[in-house]
Amino acid sequence: MEKNILIIYFSQSGQLTEIVDNFAQPFESAGVYIEKIALKLKKPFPFPWTSDTFFDAMPESVLGIPVELEPIEYKRPSYDLVVLAYQPWFLSPSIPTSSILKDTHFRNILQQTPVVTLIGARNMWLNAQEKMKKQLAETGAELVGNIALIDQHNNHLSAVSILYWMLTGKKERYLNIFPKPGVSDTDIKHVSVFGETVLSHLQAGNWIGLQDSLILQKAVEIKSNLMFIEQRAGKLFSIWANLIYGKKNRKPWVTGFKYYLLIALFIVAPIVVSINEVLFKPFLKKQINKKKKYYQGLN
Repeated sequence: MEKNILIIYFSQSGQLTEIVDNFAQPFESAGVYIEKIALKLKKPFPFPWTSDTFFDAMPESVLGIPVELEPIEYKRPSYDLVVLAYQPWFLSPSIPTSSILKDTHFRNILQQTPVVTLIGARNMWLNAQEKMKKQLAETGAELVGNIALIDQHNNHLSAVSILYWMLTGKKERYLNIFPKPGVSDTDIKHVSVFGETVLSHLQAGNWIGLQDSLILQKAVEIKSNLMFIEQRAGKLFSIWANLIYGKKNRKPWVTGFKYYLLIALFIVAPIVVSINEVLFKPFLKKQINKKKKYYQGLN
């Protein structure tokens, strides 16, 4: 019996499209019916971004405020698997992703359907996936797997590289000093291996053990210092989002957030992380490993 899968995603730069295409290769080779849908907005966000529009998207990203999407025509009434590929924006699912998750038709498709989330992130995705898990649970979907691809470079170097990419549209080394931004070409190609693992479970009609297999294949790796930063940053982003959203003249507030974020990222975070590494982390290994295991899982 033919298997049907739906892959739904939103990509501005094309990186997530590459990730999706490589992930889908094993399914295509096996003759699985694949329906790929690239989300399109009625009022598209600019790419490259300007600094103002980039940071102005923060409140709606964090609060999950939807925007209007172009109509979608699904070719099947239901699917054996839905692959939801997305990017985190400001530690939350991107605005297009939040928008499709609030779409009635898509929510009906998700009901009682196995879902694999496929993340393409700078390096922080834990908060976004927590929100994703909650929304999928509300639809009655069954989350059976998660794959997270990140920029493997140093946090501060990758932050500069990503900003350069987002604000210029050039996926290249800034000043020939900073690393090439985004998920590496090697990691993008390697995602087909994870696709093969998901395919084997799809063909068997049994999702038990899928996430354990993906973890063994290093599809979901968590760095403790980034986990430490993100757990605290998520709460602060929520405070800023609620403070800014709904303001008639929000530009000064968005500017304030931008400079707060830059100071927090490049000055405060390194100090706090260093203190944590020396004074707390050596005594909290059990708790840290427990948190890592939780974030690698699906519950």
